[in-house]
Amino acid sequence: MNKPGHIAIIMDGNGRWAAKRGLPRLAGHRAGTENLRRVIRAAVKFGIPYLTIYAFSTENWGRPTDEVQGLMHILEDVIDKELTELHEQGVRLRHIGRLEQLPGALREKVERAMEITRDNSRLTLCIAWNYGGRDEIVHAIQHMLQDGIQPAEVNEALISQYLFTAGVPDPDMIIRTSGEMRISNFLIWQAAYAEWYVTPVLWPDFDEEELAKALVSYGKRERRFGRLSDCAEGNSTDAA
Repeated sequence: MNKPGHIAIIMDGNGRWAAKRGLPRLAGHRAGTENLRRVIRAAVKFGIPYLTIYAFSTENWGRPTDEVQGLMHILEDVIDKELTELHEQGVRLRHIGRLEQLPGALREKVERAMEITRDNSRLTLCIAWNYGGRDEIVHAIQHMLQDGIQPAEVNEALISQYLFTAGVPDPDMIIRTSGEMRISNFLIWQAAYAEWYVTPVLWPDFDEEELAKALVSYGKRERRFGRLSDCAEGNSTDAA
């Protein structure tokens, strides 16, 4: 079966999962974090070399203060409790987004986790925390201007080098849980030709079996990147 080399996931539905059970939203976020452990193990099992998760967007700062603080504590707990196992599994941690805007102690923990796991190669786990696709492009343009890049030098390859994801291949498939049909400012440059898989399953319930279903769906697709397939007939201007 044809497998994606890079899967990116919009982990949506934690709040609705909690609401269905009469629990506070943070309980849903904790359940989603517990589920992430299972999905990482499944990605390693299925031989997926790159996994990117959308954990906290630049817009999420506008949520209630107690929820934002709770999410920060959850990230800190994950690093404290899971780093050893992730390292033993050969997972390399990478942060994408505005790391400098995280609280100092948390930022230091993230940096330490990336340093400890930097030589691992079984799975690269990119955590999009304080990340926004538009903000990423603004950040890239700012740094290109600071570096004195001339207009004639700008091309797609150069822009990719200035993105937070520099050195990471573009996602082959993006999974969104909870059934929502929107991009939510996630990897808007990198996702230009990604295959999308949307499932109504809420993130805390998206397990190894659900990931396997997504992989089966991906394996049945033909990626054309704007070109016609080898056996295609008809109008050569068809978009893909």
